[in-house]
Parts: sequence; C-alpha cells; structure tokens
Amino acid sequence: MTSPANNAPRRYFVDTVGRRVLIGLTLEETFEFERLDSEQVTALEGRQAAPDGCGLWQVAGEQRWLELYEKHEGAWKAWLAQSRTEIRPYF
Repeated sequence: MTSPANNAPRRYFVDTVGRRVLIGLTLEETFEFERLDSEQVTALEGRQAAPDGCGLWQVAGEQRWLELYEKHEGAWKAWLAQSRTEIRPYF
C-alpha cells in the first residue's frame, strides 16, 4: 500500500517514553516479533531451518510469529479503517 509519493501507512506508534511499538502489540511483543522476523530471514538464507515431515522448511518460532502478525494485522486494519473514517470529507 504505497502511493506514488511513497507514503505507506505507518504500522508503528511511539509510546509515552518514545519507543516504537507495532500497532496492536506490546513493547515486549514488538521486540519478540522483530526478533522472530529476523530469524526467519536468516533461515531463508539456509541457516537455522529444519525440514518438516512434508518436505517443507519449518522455521523455529514460525507459529509464534504468525500469532503476533495476526494480532498486529487485525489491530492495524482497524486503526486504518478508523483513520479513513476520520479524514473522510463530509459533503
């Protein structure tokens, strides 16, 4: 969702003490999500990955990453819808 001006909606907010936190997650969950996300990148490069029973590569922590992503994505979509409603011009 990037416009030609490269203005993608922000998925982080800044908490009361100035830390970046993903919308819908706590600071601790944001840290965990980013750590798991970087581990998946490393696994895709051929490290830290192990084959599962179906011949697919299963990354350690993938299920937790998905849980955190779904929590964030749901909250972000709700925030985005609310933001669009708030800026909609009234005619």
